[in-house]
Amino acid sequence: MEIVAHGIDLVDCPRIEDMIKQHGERFINRVFTASEQAYADSNKNRAEKLAGRFAAKEAILKLIGTGWRGKIAWTDIEIVNNASGQPEVTLDGEVKKLAEGLGIKHISVSITHTANFAIASAVALAETT
Repeated sequence: MEIVAHGIDLVDCPRIEDMIKQHGERFINRVFTASEQAYADSNKNRAEKLAGRFAAKEAILKLIGTGWRGKIAWTDIEIVNNASGQPEVTLDGEVKKLAEGLGIKHISVSITHTANFAIASAVALAETT
């Protein structure tokens, strides 16, 4: 496998918290899958966890080269933790089609956050020829 693209994003956690307060479940359901919501809800720092997932989704859209537009849905990208706690990426819908078109076979993501900021880095891997 070889690295074919990288994306990174920084999110202001209080901004995500404001979006939740302002738009409530409409915002949460539009942006986060049920699994992502359950993960965030099980933590005391819910807004930070959601901000981290938001940053990861933005980083992935950057590595694909599209940004959020067209037929892309936020929930086409799901970030869930595996048994050891490492975040893993699952793609669906339009984002999956775009990634496959670029030859992307796997996306590795890393997320970190504080009360103020969340940052995510995403690396796209493709088969070597």
